[in-house]
Amino acid sequence: VERVQIPHAIILTVVQALVLLAVSPLIAGLIRKVKARLQCRRGASLLQPYADLAKLFKKQPVVSTTTSWIFTATPYMVFGSTLTAGLLVPVFASQVPLNFAGNIIALVYLLAIGTFFLILAGLDAGSAFGGMGSSREAIIASLTEPAAIMAIFAIALTAGSTNLSTIVHKTALLDGIVTDPSPHLMAFAALFIVTLAETGRVPVDNPATHLELTMIHEAMVLEYSGRHLALIEWASGIKLLVFLTLLANIFAPWGIATNLTPMALAIGFGVYLIKIAGLAALIGAIECMFAKLRLFRVTDLLGVAFILALLGLLFFYILRG
Repeated sequence: VERVQIPHAIILTVVQALVLLAVSPLIAGLIRKVKARLQCRRGASLLQPYADLAKLFKKQPVVSTTTSWIFTATPYMVFGSTLTAGLLVPVFASQVPLNFAGNIIALVYLLAIGTFFLILAGLDAGSAFGGMGSSREAIIASLTEPAAIMAIFAIALTAGSTNLSTIVHKTALLDGIVTDPSPHLMAFAALFIVTLAETGRVPVDNPATHLELTMIHEAMVLEYSGRHLALIEWASGIKLLVFLTLLANIFAPWGIATNLTPMALAIGFGVYLIKIAGLAALIGAIECMFAKLRLFRVTDLLGVAFILALLGLLFFYILRG
């Protein structure tokens, strides 16, 4: 991948960060809108998540006297690690300025840092629901991370690199890529299941409910309020957008800017929004079509994701042979 000049790299990094920050609440609003329309309801405005975040930022957080520094630091750790992970992923241009650190492993474990601190914060609050949600999240995280790495590795092998920028750039240009769709479809299905699990969507979790016995992600953040809750909710939206970006640009990077001309960047941004909106609408439709799984059935679903990712790797070696 062509090296990006330092002034352009700084501008591109800032713009990508602003895109992630600005678009992530809109995706959450779009999913809610699609669900409302499919349920024959009008639903809230697409801009409602922005109003919710603004309202939370104006409120003073309430912190229990029994908590330690972990509880207070977790919202900032989650937000920072998630946004940093988003900067490693090609969004509207294949040449990410931070591509020197854009390894698959770095991305997965930057996201894992946020999950780790959320688990600690759920335990730190000392509530029964927080501990329950933390234990459930630990089980899910231990199953989703191997499946996510395997799914992206299935595509990394076809590009001959674990660097996300190189993978997206070569796939967009069809440079030495295995054109048989079987490995890609299996890896896509695996990563899509991982996306639903990592972001707490149906059928793994239901972000719209507060039923105590079914909560996973919401149970861990039940004690948060004010700006702390706003940071966690915003980070959750960014995490969803990062996973949707991986699905859109690793498996279907067509339209992404492979050079830094203004026209290519404009087209890349427009195509990116269309792809992300389509995936968000698909998630909204799935949440209307399927019910939440029982907790002990979630492991079966994540096992299917791991097997699909493994089959994608095996099919690559079979096709190459």
